[in-house]
Amino acid sequence: MDNSRLRVSLKLLKAHTTNYALVCLVLIFISACSPAPKRTEFLLKTGHPGSVTSVSYSADGRFIASGGTDNTVKIWDAETGALLRTLTGHSGSVKSVCFSADGRFIASGGYDNTVKLWDVGGGNLILTLVGHTDTVRSVSYSGDGRFIASGSEDKTVKIWDAVTGNLIRTLAGHLRGVRSVSYSGDGRVIASGSWDKTVKLWDAGGGNLLRTLAGHKSIVSSVSYSGDGRFIASGSFDKTVKIRDAGGGGLLRTLAGHSGSVTSVSYSGDGRFIASGGFDNTVKQWDAGNGNLLRTLAGHTGVVTSVSYSGDGRFIASGSFDNTVKIWDAATGGLLRTLAGHSVSATHSEPTTDASHDSGE
Repeated sequence: MDNSRLRVSLKLLKAHTTNYALVCLVLIFISACSPAPKRTEFLLKTGHPGSVTSVSYSADGRFIASGGTDNTVKIWDAETGALLRTLTGHSGSVKSVCFSADGRFIASGGYDNTVKLWDVGGGNLILTLVGHTDTVRSVSYSGDGRFIASGSEDKTVKIWDAVTGNLIRTLAGHLRGVRSVSYSGDGRVIASGSWDKTVKLWDAGGGNLLRTLAGHKSIVSSVSYSGDGRFIASGSFDKTVKIRDAGGGGLLRTLAGHSGSVTSVSYSGDGRFIASGGFDNTVKQWDAGNGNLLRTLAGHTGVVTSVSYSGDGRFIASGSFDNTVKIWDAATGGLLRTLAGHSVSATHSEPTTDASHDSGE
């Protein structure tokens, strides 16, 4: 019973009954026996649904990995949509997943401040990399599979030996948390995007900061290198995607079309196209050469958190706050299948509106 209604009822009863003490006891008993508000259910209905936070295609296109707020990594058969296995070990939401180039391993980063390495064939946890002091938002394998870069809310990028798990170096320079990292195809440079609205390029071998790319008006949520390493795409909460020359850092074009914050960007393997996902619940495909919007893929009922092209560029996988992974035909934009399997969780989830984040604060 609502407390204000209880007080009003007591006043009325006091005025109209001679056995006020007895009535008080009855009302208190009824109030105590009333069911408590379903706090978890309320949170789930008002902005804390379970979600798929990250998706990644294996290079050969056979598998899709997804991470979610249910603390798991799932591996799917990309052709049939069958769930092959669920990897458990993170103690908080999984924020990022990435296949090694040979498809044998998956790296995952999470709310528990760790990076974990998994064997795809057996689903076994191989290594846990400890060193970050805050949420690991993003992980990226080098092309040769020897190294892993991780970006964290602790404002750093760390480079790890993928075989031993040893920390090689820490790259510090961002003023706020790092949201995304991406290795160049040749493994020589790492791009990072941050809450500080910048993209930074780092020498992966020596750890030196090569340049800082400014221009976005809000959080840089995602960065992606083209396959040949010539270009960098960045997505931002300013609702745009920017394409830059990776060599000199010059801005080549700005892609505008999302009606909400952009959460994820992915180059096709041949570098001709870019996919982006955002708070407007859509996936958009762009011509990377001229910046034209080719098509909008609609079907998700929640924020699109992550997009990934298959290695041959024929398919796009997208993950969403609606708890699903969707697979799209990249040539037509048609929805091929929907993969459901991540459970709903109100723990460590993300906001479902970008209104409070557009400023980057």
